[in-house]
Amino acid sequence: MAKELLGGQALIEGVMMKSKSHYTTAVRNPKGRIIVKNHKLAPLGEKYPLAKLPFIRGIINLIEMMSLGVKTLNYSADIAMEEEEPKKTKKEKQKSDGWQLGLTLILSLVFAILLFKLIPLALTQYLLNKDIIKGSFAFNLVDGIIRLAIFLLYIWIISLFKDMYRVFQYHAAEHMSVACNEQGKKLTVDNVKKCSRFHPRCGTSFIIFVMIITIFVFSLVPYTLPFWQKFLYRFLLLPFIVSISYELLRVSANHTDKWWLQPVILPGLWTQRITTKEPTDDIVEVGIAALSPLVKESSSI
Repeated sequence: MAKELLGGQALIEGVMMKSKSHYTTAVRNPKGRIIVKNHKLAPLGEKYPLAKLPFIRGIINLIEMMSLGVKTLNYSADIAMEEEEPKKTKKEKQKSDGWQLGLTLILSLVFAILLFKLIPLALTQYLLNKDIIKGSFAFNLVDGIIRLAIFLLYIWIISLFKDMYRVFQYHAAEHMSVACNEQGKKLTVDNVKKCSRFHPRCGTSFIIFVMIITIFVFSLVPYTLPFWQKFLYRFLLLPFIVSISYELLRVSANHTDKWWLQPVILPGLWTQRITTKEPTDDIVEVGIAALSPLVKESSSI
């Protein structure tokens, strides 16, 4: 039987790890204690077999992971800053968290559309109008390069902030803990710190896949279309691009030793040099605390 693939994401002063049936959060509170909570999951794939089919599961998994990610990020913020905020009643907290989370999601979506969709397309359209570029593939290649450059510049800038640098350390601790377990080693700080902070199943690699595949898929859209139509197609084709990217990520993660997949794998691993930073021992401890319950659970099945 194939070993279950475990993974997760960095939180605020913590790590979330996920299996097929459970997820665990480990967050260090202001007093230095690691708060660990294990929860059951009810994936749509367990209820609806169609959700497990290739090219459908990618969209389903992305939606589920985004929902879980926002939920656990919100939870980790509460734990990490529990002494900095005045006590609220449960009802007040739910109301406050609800509108703040909704506003944050809306603003984040608008910001992402502006930065990674509208600006690259507008700059590329300007170059097209000036006859600097010609042809559908050239148009989308330039659009993709601008989009990728903006993304890399963005994550590099935020990595310079102290709080985000620390999140990127937790991101590395998540990768290193997972790698240690996949190598069959005991989850100890010393063993984990010997593992690489770069992992082929990382969400960063997924984003890079999306950006590369986008260039080829958007080349099927006539570059002579009006600007607003090209902008609309960037949303309509997104589910298709996400599905392909997810399947490619699965294949590449399971065959990292294949030389012909290295050109696909390496860009994502290179980008992780920005999105992961070497963790300290106390941060590694949190990664281990998040993963250990899932390892015990999977080994007992």
